[in-house]
Amino acid sequence: MAHRTLWYDTPAADWEREALPIGNGTLGAMVFGGVARERIQFNEKSLWTGGPGGPGGPGSPPYDSGNWREPRPGALAAVQRLIDAHGTAAPEDVAARLGQPRIRYGAYQTFGDLWLEIPGAPETPDSYRRRLDIGRGVALVEHTAQGGRHRREFFASYPDRVIVGRLSASPGPVAFTLRHTSPRPRDHHVTAHDGRLTIRGELADNGLRFEAQVRVVCDGGTVTAGADGTLTVTGAHSAWFVLAAGTDYADSHPDYRGEDPHRAVAEAVDAAADQGWPTLLSRHLRDHRTLFDRTALDLGGQAPPGRPTDRQLAAYTGGDDPADRALEELFFAYGRYLLIASSRPGAPLPANLQGVWNDSVQPAWSADYHTNINLQMNYWPAHALNLAETAEPLHRFITALRAPGRITAREMFGARGWVVHNETNPYGFTGVHDWPTAFWFPEAAAWLVHHLYEHYRFTLDTGFLRDTAYPAMREAAEFWLDTLRPDPRDGTLVVTPGYSPEHGDFTAGPAMSQQIVHDLLTATLEAARALGDDPAFQVALRRALDALDPGLRVGSWGQLQEWKADLDDPADTHRHASHLFALHPGRQIAPDGPWAGAAAVSLDARGDGGTGWSRAWKVNFWARLRDGDRAHRLLAGQLTDSTLPNLWDTHPPFQIDGNFGAAAGIAQMLLQSHRGVLDVLPALPRRWPDGSVRGLRAHGDLTVGITWRAGRARTLTVTAGHDGPVRIRGDLFARPYTVHDGATGHEAAVRDDTRDGVRTVTLAARGGHTYRFTARA
Repeated sequence: MAHRTLWYDTPAADWEREALPIGNGTLGAMVFGGVARERIQFNEKSLWTGGPGGPGGPGSPPYDSGNWREPRPGALAAVQRLIDAHGTAAPEDVAARLGQPRIRYGAYQTFGDLWLEIPGAPETPDSYRRRLDIGRGVALVEHTAQGGRHRREFFASYPDRVIVGRLSASPGPVAFTLRHTSPRPRDHHVTAHDGRLTIRGELADNGLRFEAQVRVVCDGGTVTAGADGTLTVTGAHSAWFVLAAGTDYADSHPDYRGEDPHRAVAEAVDAAADQGWPTLLSRHLRDHRTLFDRTALDLGGQAPPGRPTDRQLAAYTGGDDPADRALEELFFAYGRYLLIASSRPGAPLPANLQGVWNDSVQPAWSADYHTNINLQMNYWPAHALNLAETAEPLHRFITALRAPGRITAREMFGARGWVVHNETNPYGFTGVHDWPTAFWFPEAAAWLVHHLYEHYRFTLDTGFLRDTAYPAMREAAEFWLDTLRPDPRDGTLVVTPGYSPEHGDFTAGPAMSQQIVHDLLTATLEAARALGDDPAFQVALRRALDALDPGLRVGSWGQLQEWKADLDDPADTHRHASHLFALHPGRQIAPDGPWAGAAAVSLDARGDGGTGWSRAWKVNFWARLRDGDRAHRLLAGQLTDSTLPNLWDTHPPFQIDGNFGAAAGIAQMLLQSHRGVLDVLPALPRRWPDGSVRGLRAHGDLTVGITWRAGRARTLTVTAGHDGPVRIRGDLFARPYTVHDGATGHEAAVRDDTRDGVRTVTLAARGGHTYRFTARA
């Protein structure tokens, strides 16, 4: 059965390792479950320092988006000449010529903590359980003491834009004092009046206005406001609260400011409080289940009764124990849960390095948007795992980067189009900084618009392609049409200076750079043809593709080269395997094509270690190579070595991309469609001999379900959203089978479409029809 609850028998003592997350895409909270003192740390995703605004004045440098603060004529050309002459350039030298220290980059901020102090609560209750029901999106804390049963429930409502908590006891009464604390005590003030707590302030460095309000409602009893900014509940049968928060951030260049948050916050709190607890919960559950219940994975897992999740994780080996299958099912579902909780339509920003959760004023890497793998990995599950709506904040974020990115392209490169480098923030940071191995990555825009085109390929939404994806793709392609240079070694077009994240020297035409540009130009040409865009532009794209070095070559020890020159070290186990972009998430390398063997050699050399997100990427790589056992070994390593007790991925420290990458990798093991063929169970590991999955999505607007026994597909269900041919590959077609059209009640016609020795069939699908393929006994 599919498992969907994390549970523990002690309160959380550590934010990163033990507290449990809830979120609605904009607001996030971490629930600790203390008995006498409950801590609820919370966030609002746009509460960021840095960027424009603030006190200014003498000696206060303006925000520059990472663009050069003074002209550097000839600087880029000088680096290109250096590489032409010597083949490589040291990162420190290039950073000195092209980089600069960051100014006012900023960091994601905690909004602070709500504390519920419960008088008379025992330090050690008679029984205790803390759990997160990811199928309902509800965190619960339950304990018994002195014959009484105490229960707390918390959820983050997307339809009502609030965090909600409820305390009840049987027998009563319920009593507590609610207060707010923050690690930035001087930038806000807290007031309490008439059952309402208001937290209002401005960030000191940029003047960003922020506000949160909490309203407490009692069933019986009283709520008393304290002069110290507290609310105290006494004598209640039960009590509940709603919390809303916001800032005046807006994703509009160059000011990045919108309306004061007061009105929206007050309206959200009051509207929620007026609805009542049962209605709020009902609306939340209906909304959450609409997304969560679309997809389910069953590997035959059986969680041992009475074993909390942290001990289940500690006991995991990746072996044949049904408890290991249960944890894998839960980890898959948890990835989907975290994406629902950290990215929903209308959220001011996409999921960052920590999703929507952060307890610090100086989080690791600012909890920002690293665009050389991490932001992209956050959204790998969005379409394949049937959560396309969650990508909407990413789409808006990419669109918002175009305006500042045009300035960077013009001023730094003298080019058309738009660009963004290695990392960015909510304030259009599209330029550079000066960390030698992580400041230069102009390919990032091309990789980001890959996600826009993927949305089109999964949905076939021509309006989205025309209005959102293609304009960003075309501008990104124009940048590379202007900046690609002929390589003096062989005349092919190359990216120079190029850098393979996050190690080695600068060179001309490193594999990842070439592969990303190839992916961009290919996708843009496909989109231009689909939309009937400017024929002259299509010709320019075709000519560039014909002249482009594809970034694919085999080196002296059989590896896929990371650089155009054969510089690879077989002892290199760096966490980035950037030169395999063409394998995943790209589509240049076919599993049975000429480059697949070299990709496997490179992966073998890199090894199965690495950070959490690195292991997750390798799960996807091996799945694309159709090696399910190796993919499963990487997944098992991620769970044993890179997963915290609350099942968060760790770099270390906590970084959420590994959760998303692993969930996407599991989907890749079961279904692939990136090369135009519906590939069924392409990388099924031997540890998963029997199972089922439903609700996976495939390119071409297809929804897919599979059951398998003894490692072979038994049934395949395909629901088509559009008319058109669907080519399918799988071992199901090596045996007699039937195809039933659920819409007509009749058998459906398919034709054998075997090519190059690969057994496939083609179904003439009609939109809205569901087709069921069944292997005969």
